[in-house]
Amino acid sequence: MDWDIKGKYCLVTGASSGIGREIALGLAKLGARVTMVCRDPSRGKAALEYVMDGSGNRAVDLMLADLSSQGRVKELATAYRIKHNSLHVLVNNAGIIMAKRELSVDGIEMTLAVNYIAGFMLTNLLLDLLKRAAPARVVNLTSSLHKAVRLDFDNLQGEKKYGRDLIYGQSKLADIIFTNELARRLEGTGVTANSVCPGAVSSNIWTHASKFVDTFFRILMKGPAQGAVLPLYVAASADIAGVTGQYFETGQHLKWTAVKTGGTACRPSDQACDLETAKKLWQVSASLTATDGLPRPSGSQ
Repeated sequence: MDWDIKGKYCLVTGASSGIGREIALGLAKLGARVTMVCRDPSRGKAALEYVMDGSGNRAVDLMLADLSSQGRVKELATAYRIKHNSLHVLVNNAGIIMAKRELSVDGIEMTLAVNYIAGFMLTNLLLDLLKRAAPARVVNLTSSLHKAVRLDFDNLQGEKKYGRDLIYGQSKLADIIFTNELARRLEGTGVTANSVCPGAVSSNIWTHASKFVDTFFRILMKGPAQGAVLPLYVAASADIAGVTGQYFETGQHLKWTAVKTGGTACRPSDQACDLETAKKLWQVSASLTATDGLPRPSGSQ
């Protein structure tokens, strides 16, 4: 399957700073047409200038959305359709980690709302554009911390027990389960779906974590540019054209040349690959977002 990222339409969420901004920069450097989704207008404008100046590519635009709000996610999808009639790469990067339990405007636990529900909805709402533009890609950012938890549907939103790492890990596990199920449902359409763990990266995702994490552990983390290497590879490289339903994980010092040697795709946790869990999560997600979800897996009833 032929693939060249140059000239392709790409949308990156959480692009005001950190990995998202660097992914947008990398795509722009490769000649893609990039839409950056940011929440704050001033930070978004600064990020847009950073990407255009750093890449020399003027085919970059900015869209504003608070992805914790389902209404704003819908407005984003509508605005994108009005501005662009094509989408080849969707990178669901936006994420947060919360020290205390908070609810979104829709009454959804904030970590789940931003890290998982927003990506589920946006993918749903823009899927027809991706299918029409095929070959196309969905890239969902996740975390190796998913291996330390199990998805508990009775405590999915921290209703019974809230812990920062527990709820964050569950949201990232949900991302992988969703990605794998999405890949199955999109079989034969030319749209691939893969999840990527960029490793521990110092970024604004830690803003709402404890001061100890925000000040101490960030010293030990790699920078956003390093963290963007593997997600950018999965989003842009011709090396993995047609590869779908895979989980990619990087170490702290992975270089672009190391990625090209292969072997970066690995198996996530057992629950991440469980078909019954995937089916149930899809049903719960559809209920939480008032949508019937995406196409059924090939051959299903």
